[in-house]
Amino acid sequence: MRLPWPRSLFARMMLIWLVGIAVVLAVSFMLFVGERERVGRAALFEGIAQEIAAAADVLDKLPADERVRWIDELGRRRLRLSLRPPGDHLRRLPQDHALLGALRQTMPERAIVLYAHEREGRRHPVPVASIRLTDGSPLQVRLPGIPPAPELPKPPPGRLFAALFALIGGVSLLTWIAVRLATRPLSRLAAAARALGEDPEHAPMPIAGPTEVALAASAFNQMQQRIREHVAERTRILAAISHDLQTPVTRLRLRAEMVDDEALRGRIQSDLDAMQALVREGLDYARSLDERAPMQPIDLDDLLAALRDDAADMGWTVIMAGRAGAPLRGRPVALRRALWNLIENGLKFGGRVELRLEENPGEVVVRIRDHGPGLPEAELEKVFEPFYRTESSRNRETGGTGLGLAITRNLLRGQGGKVSLRNHPEGGLEAVVSLPRS
Repeated sequence: MRLPWPRSLFARMMLIWLVGIAVVLAVSFMLFVGERERVGRAALFEGIAQEIAAAADVLDKLPADERVRWIDELGRRRLRLSLRPPGDHLRRLPQDHALLGALRQTMPERAIVLYAHEREGRRHPVPVASIRLTDGSPLQVRLPGIPPAPELPKPPPGRLFAALFALIGGVSLLTWIAVRLATRPLSRLAAAARALGEDPEHAPMPIAGPTEVALAASAFNQMQQRIREHVAERTRILAAISHDLQTPVTRLRLRAEMVDDEALRGRIQSDLDAMQALVREGLDYARSLDERAPMQPIDLDDLLAALRDDAADMGWTVIMAGRAGAPLRGRPVALRRALWNLIENGLKFGGRVELRLEENPGEVVVRIRDHGPGLPEAELEKVFEPFYRTESSRNRETGGTGLGLAITRNLLRGQGGKVSLRNHPEGGLEAVVSLPRS
């Protein structure tokens, strides 16, 4: 049978803390009661030992014939004194008895032996202390009024420290459980947020757990759905703009042909080409955020070899080294576009490109290095921002629209990959692409 569990996170944490504090207080109370009983009995035995010592001192100072007359008066309170040696019917108690220790501590110069008098009809034996007076006379002290079972085990060394550590451990365990209960849903929410940033089509969060967590998961799923709709709407708007701009751009091209000034006509055609490229790149960027092609096995070695051959057909120099081995899963068209953007970017600014494949545990790394001037450290991440162009590329021939690297990152993220730039120690810029095996 499963015990009922509160639905809300607040109620669960309160239950854990209340039950935990109750357990800790119960253990503390048990330790306190046990220690108080031990200290109380120790004080009782110390008081009894002092009374016996006082009676023995008085008897030492009295003449032998006067002791019998005063012995009953001395033991009237809770001691039963007699001037005779212990009998054979007494059972000797062990040397580590608590009362015997108190007697020897109070009267270290006297010979003391502790016995137990077991009489029929009595539930517990009566302790009997046998003491030698100064002149060698025996003194027997019966203690019928002390609590039963006076043998108190001495606390083992470090008992209090062990109890303290046990309490600290208990409180720490309860704290860990409470914090874990509170942070585990936050960890799941953070993981879902990271997955959403990489893939808006990621499966929604399961709506389960405490009430607060279920509400947060539901709100997160609604947000994810709205983001999907927003991205899809933006893609449709850019597609419509691109389509609708084709007609006026075509009309402008026709009208530009009627311009008699050849230089002016060339500038108009160049502006129209730039406008059409910007619209096309903007549409590609929007589509890169909403890539939904199915994942399938990709032979990365063959894909890079094909890109190298395409570059060679265009008169570019691309050198390839290393192998990926087994195929990996991805979107072939998107991956080809992303890698070609990086190769083309390196050829544009570096003259020639070197491709290197590396096999790492769980991933394949593609390094694309050019031999250009590189980039300032502050711009290595900025160049992935949409429409960002470096100062050295702000012209129509080499600058482009500033969307190439942004599209590349989106296409790689859509299949779990990563891309970063670094200045190579031997010169040039190196793009590092990481593609997961799973």
